[in-house]
Amino acid sequence: MDDRELLKVVTEIVGRENTIDDCAVVPCGDQLMVMTTDMLHRTTDFVEGMSDWQIGWMSAAVTLSDIASMAAEPKYLLIAVGLDDWKSLAGVMQGAQDCCRRYGAAIIGGDIDHHGELTVVTTGIGLVDRNRIVRRTGAQPGDLICITGTPGQAQAYLEGYLQYEQALFEPQPRVEEGKRLGMGGVSAMMDDSDGIALSLYDLASVNDCGFSLDSAKLPRPARIPGDQARELALFGGGDYELIFTLPPRRHPVEGVSYTIIGTTIEGNGVLIDGLPLEKRGYQHRW
Repeated sequence: MDDRELLKVVTEIVGRENTIDDCAVVPCGDQLMVMTTDMLHRTTDFVEGMSDWQIGWMSAAVTLSDIASMAAEPKYLLIAVGLDDWKSLAGVMQGAQDCCRRYGAAIIGGDIDHHGELTVVTTGIGLVDRNRIVRRTGAQPGDLICITGTPGQAQAYLEGYLQYEQALFEPQPRVEEGKRLGMGGVSAMMDDSDGIALSLYDLASVNDCGFSLDSAKLPRPARIPGDQARELALFGGGDYELIFTLPPRRHPVEGVSYTIIGTTIEGNGVLIDGLPLEKRGYQHRW
């Protein structure tokens, strides 16, 4: 059992419309409010060697990334910290505060309690104009498949390439890029925190088209052997880049650096070089 299978349980209870996107969306005057929650734990999310400050930074960053994936501007963050050691609190809070300040958000509340392992729950709130929000749905056959940055770097650290420590320990949510992509007319978008492959399967599950990648166009972590770099780029988790579809007439989007890695196609499924792409990446399992 994995987290995507369990999401079906949630969907049956609360409805498909409330489980499709990275954020919940509610009207807010002439704008839309987007809201999202993440829960991170010492044993499953915080890698050995991370400082308390980095734990706080990561906890805020993963939530701000969800907001960025909706082309929204982060405004507020609520943070609840379950502590197994009270001395961790100051570092965690400072890291979260510094991340929020970097990307224009403010911490406005939360909770503190005793816990068996360090656990951080963050709830982010952002705003976006109604005509600029980008959802996971909206891709059309013939759109370009694009990604910001270089995928696979966070997983590369876990596989011994220590030069990529910052990519894993201090992820940089693509907030400005997300806003510019919303203005630039992208058709569908999400972040690739679970890897490119799973992200594309997630997009394929909610769009009436398939996704076809060209492996030669895939950006890969530098100074890693070719086959391993390809594997990391496709299936590695822990990156917080934006993966999106873009009508060709909208390319290029001004002010955003991205790579075209494929095109959407008629039908369904996810292909690479004309063959089915394995459906795997970062997942919680039971």
